[in-house]
Amino acid sequence: MAARRALFQLSSRTLAISAPKEPIRHSLRVLGKESTRCLRTATIAACRTSSQVQRIEQRRWHSTPSEVQKPKVYNFEDIQSLSSSPSPSRILIDVREPAELSASGTIPTAINIPVTSQPDALALPPDEFYDRFGFDKPSPEAEVVFYCKAGVRSSAAAQLALQNGYEKVGNYRGSWLDWEKRGGRKEAV
Repeated sequence: MAARRALFQLSSRTLAISAPKEPIRHSLRVLGKESTRCLRTATIAACRTSSQVQRIEQRRWHSTPSEVQKPKVYNFEDIQSLSSSPSPSRILIDVREPAELSASGTIPTAINIPVTSQPDALALPPDEFYDRFGFDKPSPEAEVVFYCKAGVRSSAAAQLALQNGYEKVGNYRGSWLDWEKRGGRKEAV
């Protein structure tokens, strides 16, 4: 019990010594021609060198792309026609894990690239992609359409594809649950 009390007293003294005297706002302080950014852990006194502070500007440090590209949304009929007439320029990608495919099957002509365990797959060089998956990496010029079980992972995979330079990207939002509910053809894995 005495050791606990001593530890508490020591920690409260350390807290009093190390705590900043005044809270700092994230701001850009312009000092003449130089500018310094005061961090949250510093004290205001440490950021002020004298009365040289001319103005305080609040800044938001983020960027937004000027043109946000969104994947094309596919429905059951679109996927049905895609699976019945496959083309090397349009690739259907199932992003579920292999165990899920074994349990429920897959849409015919779909290839499997599991996004949860392999999120970097589309960023891999073609030879490493082939070594890992056993088939050629989809070309960035090809149209890639993603689906999963309920549409969440396929949305993430579509965004990853866009970030990795794929321009023709689609997402089957209904995914496997919609396909199964509407009686779409299944292929055993």
